[in-house]
Amino acid sequence: MAKIKRKKLSDEVYDRLKDMIADLRFQPGARLNVEQIAKELGVSRTPVWEAVSKLEQENLVENEPGRGVFITILTPEMAIDLYAVREVLEGMAGKLAATNISERSLEKMEKCLQKQREAIEAQDLLAYSKLDFEFHAAIYEASDNHYLQEVLQAIKDKMRPISMHIQPILSRLYEDHKKILQSLRARDPKGAEEAFFNHNRQMLELIKKESEAGRWQELNSNMG
Repeated sequence: MAKIKRKKLSDEVYDRLKDMIADLRFQPGARLNVEQIAKELGVSRTPVWEAVSKLEQENLVENEPGRGVFITILTPEMAIDLYAVREVLEGMAGKLAATNISERSLEKMEKCLQKQREAIEAQDLLAYSKLDFEFHAAIYEASDNHYLQEVLQAIKDKMRPISMHIQPILSRLYEDHKKILQSLRARDPKGAEEAFFNHNRQMLELIKKESEAGRWQELNSNMG
């Protein structure tokens, strides 16, 4: 029987870098200083480069020869395409979760919503972003479909390098979450699907508005 292998150092670095991206440590277009990251994490440059290579395969970073490694900048068209796919798959996840979700998961999501409300009141966008990720991940898991969960998680990861003025619609996004949870509690697959559709439409409309107003390029510019 083969021995269980320890987690590769490059995988640990990869996880840390993904956490940094999720925590908005790097803005879209920001340059990653491999040497500095290696020093900060207490590792050599080799596992950092291996982690960067993996992030590049997932389109989270771009390695430009002679210039360096940069956080990917999503164009409005790319973001719209991602949300178009996400709204369909999240609707499916909502329908499945409505029939599979446990009371424990519902309670966990209720607590998550309470924390979201607090984050909105404090205007803490980073906290809200993390809680939003947690809320959606709970529904993906409750769908009880591993392949659907895997694809949706990958889509959510690809959306991390997006920066937008979402403050004006935070309350509406929160209300969408409440409606999604209400549908799940009622074991209403159709209601959960519709609530997810409306939720994603809010973001699609915001992306179009940001793009038309010329703010997308300003927000997602190269930060050096």
